[in-house]
Amino acid sequence: MKYDKLSSKIIFENPYWKYRFDEYELPRGGQGEYHYVDSTGSTMIIPQINDDKYILCRQYRYLNSKSSIEFPGGGQKSLITSLENAGEELREETGYTADSLEFIGENNPFNGVTNEVCRVYLASGLTLTGTAPDETEEFELLELTSDEINDMIKTNEIWDGMTIAAWSMYYFSKLNYRK
Repeated sequence: MKYDKLSSKIIFENPYWKYRFDEYELPRGGQGEYHYVDSTGSTMIIPQINDDKYILCRQYRYLNSKSSIEFPGGGQKSLITSLENAGEELREETGYTADSLEFIGENNPFNGVTNEVCRVYLASGLTLTGTAPDETEEFELLELTSDEINDMIKTNEIWDGMTIAAWSMYYFSKLNYRK
């Protein structure tokens, strides 16, 4: 079932997304309205140090008023590819570059509110080059094993939905490779 868009209006915009208001025709007649975030997308990176150690970032999240443990990532910048964006976000947030960025898959973090597509990459062959965070970002780097990540998800220490989605995509594909 597809809704026919009748109109679309930008309420607010910044370099990463637009807040939109659409009016559409309902399949059985009548009109509906939709408010949503029209996103340029994002990338998330799972930096792999060795066979079972990964880098995550602890950072303060203003909207939740608490720290969050997450894989590095960020909004998709225009004029570069998602692969290039992943490399930039990895260096900016962790200080590492990667010999290899392998595409794992993509997800929509909140499909009722945004059309954002987050592209997930596995980074390997890491070299420390120095961080370059945005002025609004501060990170504490953590090196965690698969078991530690899984335990932290179970205990809600890792509560970021995009990190949990990225880890699930990677972790379950890794289990399938072992079969």
